[in-house]
Amino acid sequence: MADPIRIMIVEDHNIVRQGLVALLQTVSDFVVVAEAADGRRAVELFREHQPDVTLMDLRLQKMNGVEAIGRIRSDFPLARIIVLTTFDGDEDIYRALQAGARGYLLKGMEGDELMDAIRAVHAGKSRIPSAVAERLAGRMSGPVLTDRETDVLRLIVKGNSNKEIASKLTITEATVKTHVNNLLSKLGVSDRTQAATTALQRGIVHLD
Repeated sequence: MADPIRIMIVEDHNIVRQGLVALLQTVSDFVVVAEAADGRRAVELFREHQPDVTLMDLRLQKMNGVEAIGRIRSDFPLARIIVLTTFDGDEDIYRALQAGARGYLLKGMEGDELMDAIRAVHAGKSRIPSAVAERLAGRMSGPVLTDRETDVLRLIVKGNSNKEIASKLTITEATVKTHVNNLLSKLGVSDRTQAATTALQRGIVHLD
């Protein structure tokens, strides 16, 4: 009989994490070897246990999921990590896969789909549902915001005026206006409110 697939679960909500553990323990070829509630602990536990497959949420304390994936993959390039999250924004998906995730699943899926994904990723395959793949394709084909445009957008979402943004980023108001015009064009929106809404929906910016 083949060795069971060793799994680590990284999830900050205790009830959700306990539910995943209980679900996976019903499967004869799975064994949960570690649980983490934040990204920093996930990196530590991965080094200690080196699980076959890791289920990783994105919104985590101390270190977010994308950062944790990047840290783990820098030390363990063959690490097999599946993102399991409620966030379906195209930027969330893109960043997670860029960091090295092998799968991206949404928490509303059926249990059988999760089991299949774990087995597929353990076997060296990727698992990205069609709806997630469509969002990723849209992100890949669209214009990309520069780091500075993203900084400006993040401050817009927080309600800052152009003058306040200029002060915080140590640039002129004229430069801020140029960045705002560029990001409105790239996002395909007509004003700052729409830009903020789109940024949150797509996962370009998150409210802390």
